[in-house]
Amino acid sequence: MSPWVSAAIATALAAGTVRARRRLHALPVLLPAGAGATAEAVTAGSVTAGSVTTTATPVRRRLLTARGVTADGSVLAAARAHADREGLDVLELLPADLPAEDALGLLRLVDPAGYRQDRLATGRGAGYAVLVGTEVLERAGVDPDRPRDRVELLALTRRLKEYATASTDLAVAPGLRCAGAGAGRRGRAAELHAQGLPPGLLAAAQLAGLALLAAAAVRDGRWGVAAAGLYWLQPALVLGTGGPLRPVDLAGASAARPLRSLRAGLRTAGEARASQEAGAPARRAAYAAELAGGTDRFLEPRRTDCPWCGSSRLSVRVRMPDLLQGKPGRFTLEECAGCGHVFQNPRLTVEGLDFYYRDFYDGRGGEGAGTVFGRLGAHYRARAAMISPYARPASWLDVGTGHGHFCDVAREVWPDCRFDGLDMGDGIQEAERRGWVETGYQGQFPELAGKLAAQYEAVSMYHYLEHTRDPFAELDAAAQVLVPGGHLLIELPDPQSRMARLLGPHWLPWFQPQHQHLIPAANLRAALAARGFTVLAEEHGPAHQHNDFVGAVALTANRLAPDPHSPWADPAALRPTRRAARQAVRAVALPCLATAGLLDAVRTAAARRTDGGNAYRLLARKESR
Repeated sequence: MSPWVSAAIATALAAGTVRARRRLHALPVLLPAGAGATAEAVTAGSVTAGSVTTTATPVRRRLLTARGVTADGSVLAAARAHADREGLDVLELLPADLPAEDALGLLRLVDPAGYRQDRLATGRGAGYAVLVGTEVLERAGVDPDRPRDRVELLALTRRLKEYATASTDLAVAPGLRCAGAGAGRRGRAAELHAQGLPPGLLAAAQLAGLALLAAAAVRDGRWGVAAAGLYWLQPALVLGTGGPLRPVDLAGASAARPLRSLRAGLRTAGEARASQEAGAPARRAAYAAELAGGTDRFLEPRRTDCPWCGSSRLSVRVRMPDLLQGKPGRFTLEECAGCGHVFQNPRLTVEGLDFYYRDFYDGRGGEGAGTVFGRLGAHYRARAAMISPYARPASWLDVGTGHGHFCDVAREVWPDCRFDGLDMGDGIQEAERRGWVETGYQGQFPELAGKLAAQYEAVSMYHYLEHTRDPFAELDAAAQVLVPGGHLLIELPDPQSRMARLLGPHWLPWFQPQHQHLIPAANLRAALAARGFTVLAEEHGPAHQHNDFVGAVALTANRLAPDPHSPWADPAALRPTRRAARQAVRAVALPCLATAGLLDAVRTAAARRTDGGNAYRLLARKESR
C-alpha cells in the first residue's frame, strides 16, 4: 500500500474529527426551566406540554419518549420554552450522556448549523424523546399515546421532519438521561434502517475501512500508524474536550474502539442479511409467478419509423439489461438519423411499465429514491430561479412531482406562489398531507388537462417527458393548462452528451427501462414553437447532474453482482460462492466510487464552464393567439 494512501486516510480522519468537534459545539442546549415547571417525573409514552404550566392553556405540543426514558417536568418546560422561542413544530431532544458511538454517528449525519434551514434534510435524532406540535401529529396520522421503542422513535423523527420541513431542530436536554432505554434494544441494523440508511452497505464499508486501516498500520510506517491512531482516539478527541454531550462510556469507547467497531460491523452485517431474508419467500413467489410467462409480453411490437419525425432511418444506439434493479429483460434504444431522436424500441407496454417501475420509487426501493431526491436542493432552487428574469408566478403546477420535493424547496424562491403537483403515483397524496403541495392531482396529465385548463402561470416538467409514452400529448396538455403569457419549464437528459457516447450502456441517464424518449434540444424547441411557445432561455451546464462516473461504477457493479436478495433474483444467487463474489465486487467498488466522485467533481466544473452537461433546461412562454 502506498504511503500516499495512508496519508490521505489520516488527512480524511483528521478533517472528520475537526468537523465533528465543530458540529458538537454548534448543538443548541436547552436553557434551565423557568418558573411554572413541576418536579413530576414523566416516563414512557407521551405527556402533554400543557401539563407543566400552572395556567390552563390549550395543548399545542406533546412529548413522545422511548420506553424506559425519564424526563422530569423541568426538561419538558425547557423544551417547550425553546420550541416557542425558536418557532419549532418538532424538537428532537438529545440526552447529554448519549453513548459515544451514537453521538459520533449523529455528528456525521447532522450539521446543526444548517439542519433546520435544509428543507430536504432527513430527520435525525437519538431516539429518546421528541417534542411535537399536535397539528403536525394530526397531519402525519401519528398516535401520540402509543408506546414506542428507540427504533420506532428514530423512524418517527424521520417522518415528522417531512411534515415540518422548516420548523424541525434538535437540542441537548441536560436533564434527559439514557439510563433504562437500552432494554430490548433491537440491534444496530434495525436502528440504521429506521434512519433510512442501508445497514448492509454501511457494515461492508465499516469492515473494509477497518481492514484498510490495519493494512496501513502494518505496512506504511508513520502515516499508517497515524491514521490508525486517529481512528482509535477519535471518540476522545471529539467528545472528551468539552461540549454539551458527555458520554458516560467515553473511556471504554475510546480504549476498545477497533474491537468494538469490528464486532459492530460483523453483527450489523449478520442482522442486515437476516432482515433481507425475512419475508423474502413470499415476495419471490409473487415475482416468480409473474415472470413465469417471460418478459417478451411486456414489450410492444418494434416500430419501423421514428415517433418524432416519421423517418425510417433508424439504428441501434445502445442495448442493455435492467441495470437499475436487475429485473429480467433486455432493452434497446434506437436513434433516428433524420432528427436525432432516441427512443425505446420496442417500447414497454403499460403492463411492462408497471412491472419495471414497481419497487423502485415505492416499496423496496422507495427509501433509496427518496434519499436521492432529498439531495437535489441546489438543483431545485436553480430550476425555480430560472423564471425570475421573466415573471413572478402566483400559481405553479409541477407535473411528475413524485412526493413534491421540488415544490417544497421552490417555496424558498417564490414564497407567495401556490404550488400544486400532479403525478400517477400514490406519493402525490402524501405530498399534499405533508404540505409540500397545496393540491395534489393523481392521474395522467393529458387526461386531467381539461379540468385544469388556463389555471396556471407556470408549469414545470423536470425529468418527466423522457418517462412518458407520448411527449407530444404532454406538451399539448401543458399548453392547455397555462394561461396566455404563462411559462413552461422543462428539464431533460441530453442524448447528445459526450458522456453518453463514452460510457455506452453504463451512462446513467439512459435509465432503462424507464426512459422512453430522449429528446435533443433542437427537437424540443421546434415542438414548442409549433404549439405557440417562444423559447426564452436554454441552459446546459447549469442543468448538469454530477453522476456520470459514479453512476457508471454503480451500474457496472449491479451488472457484475446483482442483489441476490431481490425477490426477482435467480435463487442460485444466494449460494455462498455467488454471495462471496458479490461481496468482492462491492469491496472493489468502494474505492472506485470514491475515485468516480472526484472525476464527477472535475466533470461538473468543466460542464459549468463549457455549458456542456448531461442534461438541459428550457424556459418557454405561451404566446397569446
